[in-house]
Amino acid sequence: MRRPSPRNAEIERVASRGPRAEEARAAIREAIAAKGHATANAQRAVERLDEAFATGALQRTPFIEQALGDLRVALERDEGQKLGGKSAEASRFILRAIDRMLDEA
Repeated sequence: MRRPSPRNAEIERVASRGPRAEEARAAIREAIAAKGHATANAQRAVERLDEAFATGALQRTPFIEQALGDLRVALERDEGQKLGGKSAEASRFILRAIDRMLDEA
């Protein structure tokens, strides 16, 4: 029997399907596209993604995991500190990438 290599296993991975997956993707995309500050939208999108993974509605992918890690770094701040323009710019960039790859989760 052929054992899949890590690379083949990633290629053969199937995206989450069904109504729960579609609802989760819609909620995440709604948070990404919402009117308001990019960092607030990013925080909502992170919450929606974490919830979707916790409930099993979506599967984690290496890309989404990396993007979430990058997004969390962009959203870090010291207590009482406001997030500035660089955090907003990074958040928008990362959220666009997550949106493009969301159908594979």
